[in-house]
Amino acid sequence: TELLRSWAVVYTGNFVGALIMAGLVFAAGMYGVNGGSLGLRELAIANAKVNIPFTEALFRGILCNWLVCLAVWIATSSTDTIGKIFACFFPIMAFVASSFEHSVANMFFIPIGILVEGVPVITSKTSLDLANLTWGGFVAGNLIPVTIGNVVGGVLFVAALYWYSYLKK
Repeated sequence: TELLRSWAVVYTGNFVGALIMAGLVFAAGMYGVNGGSLGLRELAIANAKVNIPFTEALFRGILCNWLVCLAVWIATSSTDTIGKIFACFFPIMAFVASSFEHSVANMFFIPIGILVEGVPVITSKTSLDLANLTWGGFVAGNLIPVTIGNVVGGVLFVAALYWYSYLKK
């Protein structure tokens, strides 16, 4: 129960922090940078994420957190700062380059897209179908499957395998 409580606190804190950051970035008018190209990119990223089929989002979440947890695990075994940086850099770079899905990252990317969707000068420049770019689309279409996948990736493919390999008697 302590683990679940800890997860709930961390998840909620990350969600609140991501929403605050999205709100600040939006309030700063960053969507208008370079003639609105940043806003168009934010829309495209968020829209692509809410349109990933459930099963694909689930498996992208598994693959993502497998790499993220490995990065943390390897970094803890390093004794110097540069080793910790490299331990984190390569697995994280691999998950980003592979378009895997992380629930906490998406807690920022999708809400900023939802906020930008409300800016007519930006949405008038796109031909994207933004029908799923809603709070419901975010939660049901991305956050739930990706979170489940992240938990499976971290628990099953990192923690359980390391437990089995090194601690099981």
